[in-house]
Amino acid sequence: MLRVPVGGVAAHRADLLAVEEPLEIRVDGEPLTVTMRTPGDDIDLAVGFLFTEGLLGGLDEVREIRMCDENVAAVTARPGHALRYQHADAAGSARKFLMTSACGVCGKDSIEAVRVRSAFDVGADPVRVSAAVLAALPDRLAGAQRVFSRTGGLHAAGLFTPEGTLLVLREDVGRHNAVDKVAGWALRSGLLPLAGHILLVSGRASFELAQKAIMIGVPVLAAVSAPSSLAALLADEAGLTLVGFLRGTAMNVYAGADRVTP
Repeated sequence: MLRVPVGGVAAHRADLLAVEEPLEIRVDGEPLTVTMRTPGDDIDLAVGFLFTEGLLGGLDEVREIRMCDENVAAVTARPGHALRYQHADAAGSARKFLMTSACGVCGKDSIEAVRVRSAFDVGADPVRVSAAVLAALPDRLAGAQRVFSRTGGLHAAGLFTPEGTLLVLREDVGRHNAVDKVAGWALRSGLLPLAGHILLVSGRASFELAQKAIMIGVPVLAAVSAPSSLAALLADEAGLTLVGFLRGTAMNVYAGADRVTP
């Protein structure tokens, strides 16, 4: 790398970059999707993606999940449990997805196609979270981001208790991948639905992240940056508490404000 200071002398130096590589997810031997991700926790990523997209109802539908090589995750359904992606569209072909590290909804025909109905009613979750606890979460998330601290190039998703205890953190070049890694971890740990928990993301809260939170039963989604208009609309419709601009001692609550206490 060439370091070029303004008004100074350029110099070559080494730099550590976040890794970005493709991961192909195959179901019963057929390619389903390719996502650009940071290697690590790939089984959780594959399982989490299938579940949050509504393609997998639970681990009881899966016979085996394994890495064929470092960039291919293979999922084999149990006999009689064809995964939901095999339900063909009107043209007779199964849905396929192609994702970059920046986009979690690429390949969808329309916004309505990603309004997957969750098996969990987050609107009925009685959890309450204090504003003080929420305000402390970004620093706890940042403090646990080991790879980001060395590269500055990764998103993070962290799962917290209402008291602010960090249960799991996942990093990835794609914010949706980081959330899917948390979702896969929770599914494989037998923790779904994640009632009474808080999901914090290090960037913005997009529509697909709100959908993924609802799919895993998280009642509170908080983001360090801004939410999108569709994320706020979906959160309001589903009863999800959506917090944005969670920085310092202030925050904006865009939906489900009754869960946030002073």
